[in-house]
Amino acid sequence: MSAGGGQEPRAGGHQHQPHDEPDLLRDQFRQLLRYRTLIICGILIGLAGGAWLGLTANESYVATSEVTVRTPTADPFTATSMDRVAMGSERRTAVSDIVAERAAQALNTSESLGRLKRGLQVTNPPNTEVLRFAYSASDPEVAAQRANAFVAAYLANRQADADDTIARNVASLEGQREPLLERRDQLQAELETLVEGGSAYDLAVADLSQVVGRISELNSDISAARALDTSGGRVITEATPPGSPAGPGLPLLLGLGYVVGIGLGLLAAWVRLVFDPTVRSAGDVTRALRAPVLGVLPRAGRGDPEQLLAEGRLAEEYRSIAFRLAYDEAFAGRRRLLVLAPRGGIETPLAAAVNITAAFAEMGMDALLVEADLRTPTLINQLRHADGVRPGWARTPARLDGGGWPAGLRVPIDAGESGIFDLVPGRRVRNVPRALTSRAATELIGHAEAKGAVVVVLAPPVLSYADAIALTDRVDGVLVVCDPSEVRREDLARVRELVVGAGGLLLGAVLHSWGNGSDDPRGQATGASPDPPPPAHQPRSERPAGSHRATAPDHHRDPNSETMGLRVLDPADLEDGSSR
Repeated sequence: MSAGGGQEPRAGGHQHQPHDEPDLLRDQFRQLLRYRTLIICGILIGLAGGAWLGLTANESYVATSEVTVRTPTADPFTATSMDRVAMGSERRTAVSDIVAERAAQALNTSESLGRLKRGLQVTNPPNTEVLRFAYSASDPEVAAQRANAFVAAYLANRQADADDTIARNVASLEGQREPLLERRDQLQAELETLVEGGSAYDLAVADLSQVVGRISELNSDISAARALDTSGGRVITEATPPGSPAGPGLPLLLGLGYVVGIGLGLLAAWVRLVFDPTVRSAGDVTRALRAPVLGVLPRAGRGDPEQLLAEGRLAEEYRSIAFRLAYDEAFAGRRRLLVLAPRGGIETPLAAAVNITAAFAEMGMDALLVEADLRTPTLINQLRHADGVRPGWARTPARLDGGGWPAGLRVPIDAGESGIFDLVPGRRVRNVPRALTSRAATELIGHAEAKGAVVVVLAPPVLSYADAIALTDRVDGVLVVCDPSEVRREDLARVRELVVGAGGLLLGAVLHSWGNGSDDPRGQATGASPDPPPPAHQPRSERPAGSHRATAPDHHRDPNSETMGLRVLDPADLEDGSSR
């Protein structure tokens, strides 16, 4: 169960939650918004492109004229002919050089036919016998004039073609009629020489009648052909000078550029996200470790906090993490916690280990903090910087049995209002693996088996040294502290493989955004020397005021409040009971 009444997943396990896909999509969209620079650059590029098109493109005016096309007919008021007009052929004829030449003659221009036709576009609306002439030009008057000129040229060309066809048909009919007229004259001359009533006379009359009838049919066909209306069509819309240029204006181009820029920016952000090896959210950490995120530490200004014991929101987040661990079944059975980082420095995991230990002490547990970083132990420097007094155990290393680790050394630490917990500081040793796996270290970690006891072990980065893996089979529960913007997904997957392979259990992760810990902002301890420690024989009442309280340097401290920190209890304080 969890501190929140069992509503949250166990710290040590990974449960498949419903609606993973929508959550994943929302998480990915939030990750895309992290690349605001790429999105803003895409928008700026789109706006610049739209502005360039709007300012450099010449304004073009389009004038349009429409004409209906029909076949020649004797009576324009009769029903439409059954012969349909081939509109595809007519459209190609309208843009031909013949029509362009007629238009050029009408316009009285010396412009080449190809250049003249460049602004012309002829279309045929579906299921109609209408041709739409659209002409584009930089001058609206020129556009209208040329559109009308092409319409007139097309109709004139169509009428000329019809007149030529009719003339050829009439000439053909007249050619057929000419021999019939000669035959008619011959038959009439023969009738004048024949005796009426004879058989020869009757045959001549019959032949004459047939010839005259055929001549009458040809005369009728000639008259019908000459009576045809040869106009190629009728203008239904005359082109007029347009009042505004065609195409999108500058505002529309800017709007389109903005939309296209957003698309380009999101695409660039998505590509960057796909090829980004680092994790960008708590969801990525959960999926890589297959363990929940127990807490996200709030930002404490620029850089790491200036003190080990947190205050305000940061302290409450540490308490929340400790409560979730305390009420987790996987942790409650063993009460051993290994705090580590994947890579980088150990400053943030150190602060997390100290504050979580203080939170356990605040819950009334017998808390023990073990600094298992035996290669570059830094907790001594942190305490010296915080207290301004170098602890006695740091001044007298001869107290350690043979200089080994841990040698049974425990230092009581005052965590302010949280209470007191014990500290086993790290110490450089010649053989780190042997010291971590020694019997003394095992007995020290076994302190968690006592009733109400808890052990927090601080280890070096697991991917830098194998020290944490050597401790995993003894500590069991592992807490990963990392910055999601600095750690890679394959690093977290590797951490899980190592921990699970060593028999450990990933309880969860703690995220922060203080950097990778490579820089130590608290390095002032190595610079300006702190207040000199009082002599060992100096009475407690004669020591400088505040030497027993963990304080930050004056320029980092609020004059109206006392900075909480760590202090090493003096044996005299424990004897007279005034430490609290």
